[in-house]
Amino acid sequence: MKIICISDTHNKHEELLLPEGDCLVHAGDFTDSGTKKETRNFLEWFSSTPYVHKILIAGNHDFYLQKKAHKIDQIIPSTIHYLEDSGVTLDTINFWGSPYTPGDNTWAFTKDRGRPISQHWNKIPENTNVLITHSPPFGIMDELDNKTMIGCKNLTERLSELNISYHIFGHVHNDYGLVKTEKTIYINSSSLDGSYRPINRPIAITHR
Repeated sequence: MKIICISDTHNKHEELLLPEGDCLVHAGDFTDSGTKKETRNFLEWFSSTPYVHKILIAGNHDFYLQKKAHKIDQIIPSTIHYLEDSGVTLDTINFWGSPYTPGDNTWAFTKDRGRPISQHWNKIPENTNVLITHSPPFGIMDELDNKTMIGCKNLTERLSELNISYHIFGHVHNDYGLVKTEKTIYINSSSLDGSYRPINRPIAITHR
C-alpha cells in the first residue's frame, strides 16, 4: 500500500500537490481557528480526494471536532476513517490514530504530561503497524527554532514497548522530514513550514 502523508495544512489544503497513492493520511491541524466553516470546507475537500482510503486525526487547532465529539458520526463523511484513540485495518495493515498533544486546555485535544496523556498512549494496540499522532515523540523531529524540543516523552516511552513500522505525525512545522531507526520510520508530515507556507511536499511511504 502506498500511503501519502500530510499534516498541519491550516486551511491551505487546496494548495497541495498530491501524488498518486492508495491511502491519504492527515495527521491533524487541518484548520487554523477550528471553526465549523473551516472544518466543513476541509472535510469536503478531503473526502473528494482520489484515494481508495482516507484517514484523518485531529490536532490542537481543530476545536470543532473536540466540541462536537458526541456528534462525530454526523460530521465526518462516510468515506473518511476518522481516528480518535481508535484504529482501522485496511488491506491487513493496522492503523491507529490519536490527536492528543501535551499542554494545557488553551488548545484542543491537549493533556497534561504524565498519567493524563499516558492514558491515551497506553491504548495503542501491540499489533499496530502504522501509528498516527499529532504530537511527535520527544527528541524526534520535534525541535522548535529556539532548539526547544516539545515532543511527548510519555509517547516515546510507550513506543519503546511497541514494534511500530511507521509513525506519522506533525505539529512542529519546521522539523518536516523522515527519520529511520532500526525498527521504526518516523515521518513529520507537516505541510506548512514555520512561516505557514505550503512548501513541504506530501511524503509517500510504502507498507508491504
